[in-house]
Order: sequence, then C-alpha cells, then structure tokens
Amino acid sequence: MTRIQANLLLTLTAMIWGSSFVVQQIGTGKLGTITFTGSRFLVGALLVLPLAIRQMRRLERERRFHATDWLGILLTGCVLLTAAVLQQHGILRTSVTNSGFLTALYVPLVPLLGLLVLKRKVHFAIWPASVCCFVGTYILSGAQHVELAIGDLWVISSTIFWATHVTLVGIMASRTGAPLVVAAGQFLVCGVGGLLLGFFVESPTISQILGAVWGILYVGVFSVGMAFTLQVVGQRFTPAADAAIILSSETIFAALGGMVFLGERLSLVQLSGGSLILASILAVELVPLTGIGRPRPL
Repeated sequence: MTRIQANLLLTLTAMIWGSSFVVQQIGTGKLGTITFTGSRFLVGALLVLPLAIRQMRRLERERRFHATDWLGILLTGCVLLTAAVLQQHGILRTSVTNSGFLTALYVPLVPLLGLLVLKRKVHFAIWPASVCCFVGTYILSGAQHVELAIGDLWVISSTIFWATHVTLVGIMASRTGAPLVVAAGQFLVCGVGGLLLGFFVESPTISQILGAVWGILYVGVFSVGMAFTLQVVGQRFTPAADAAIILSSETIFAALGGMVFLGERLSLVQLSGGSLILASILAVELVPLTGIGRPRPL
C-alpha cells in the first residue's frame, strides 16, 4: 500500500468518526459511559476478530507473536479504553462542536511525543500544519462561543491518551505487520475491560442496555469495527504525525453531522476554519514529496 492510499484510508476513518459524534451524544440513552464504551468496542472486536485470526494464521509462517507483542497490544487497548471513556463522558456534558474542537487538541501532541519520547525525526511541515490545524478547529468551532464547561475538561483530558494511542498504534502495526490482529486485540481489551469495569462501577440494567442498543451497534460497527481498523491499517504505511493531522479532519465531519442531524449551521468564518484544516492536510501530503526540508538526524 502506498502512502497516498494509506492517507485516503485515514481520511475515510475521520469521516466515520466525525459522523459518530452525534450518535455518541444522542444514542446512549441512560446507559453509563464506561458500559457504553465497553459494549461498542466489544461489538467492533467481534466484527474484526475472524479477519484477525485469518491474518495471524497466515503470518505464522513468517513470524510468531512474542510476549512483548501481546503486552504492546494490551497497553494499546488500555490507553484506548481510557481515552474513549474520558471523551464519551465529556461528549455527554458539552456540545458536539466543542467535542470535535477539543478532541483535535491531540494533533500537535503526537509529533511532540514522537520527538521527545521516541526521538523520531519529523518533517518541518508537520509543525506549521499542526498549528494551522489547531487554529482551524478553533475557528470551525465558532471560537467566540466556546466556553469551557465540565464536559470540555473531560474531553481535554482525553486528548493526552488519544495522542498516546495514535503513537502506539503506529508502533504496533509496524512492529507486528498484522494490523488486523492489533485492531482486534485492542478492541477486545477495551471491550472486555470496559464491560467489567462498567458493571462494577455503574451497575447497568437490561433496560438501559436495550435503550442504547442502536447507538452501540452503530458506533460499534462503523466507528470501531470499520474506522479504528482502517486507522491501524493506514498507520502501518504513514507516520503517526501525518496520521494525526489527517484524522483531525473528523472535526469537519462532526460539524457536518451536527448540521444535517441536529440542525446546526456553519457561518462563513467557521467554513474558513474547515478550509484551513484541509489545507493543512494537503501540506502534510504534498510538501514531503517535494524533497524540501528533509529532517536531519538528531
């Protein structure tokens, strides 16, 4: 798979995630945050698991999974569960627009983590693109109306874990060469862990689960089973910093979802913010291909 093809998969991932913001806000019923998160990820795990088993059997001829591989997948799943629970808790307590804007804060954190923790070289275009992406999401959200509430603070706290998750996914997909196994593994960890923790902390009832079943199925099949799997596949062939920029376009699709399903409307100023995000994505795509500003060894 080429880098362009991988980035197109990541763009499709962002489209699905953006549309799911609306469902995550109105489709949970009275079900608790942790239980809803665990349920949707377990649905995604069951969807991807047959493909993951097939991929693993095929790869057994070339390499065997080691304990460190499974520990890496376990860690990725735990980070995913933390990020998803914090975000879901915040989404229920703020607007879709605020959620999309604040979630995009993880974008500049990804190259920063790569540079400081992993000592990875990054193309200079990543930095201005990250800043422009952040500014674009701020404008798109309707900056003059953004007021930090308790839900916003929960979403902000999730961005640290989303940035860590994007980094870990890139590492594990490249290390194992088995993106479907990584996807199914992290979904199982997140799903089973979320349900166990949810039943212990939230004590959900059958009626609460049934009331949220359509939201669980939609987000589980599309946002988890399809989008997160596409993310793992795409990140095997593109740098994590590039992926973060592209995935941040979910803000655009979240705004469009709010417009179509919740009657929200974007002003000309907000549309300019969306254009700035798209320009940032194109910069990440095209500038490295020119050969300008190749990073020097640290």
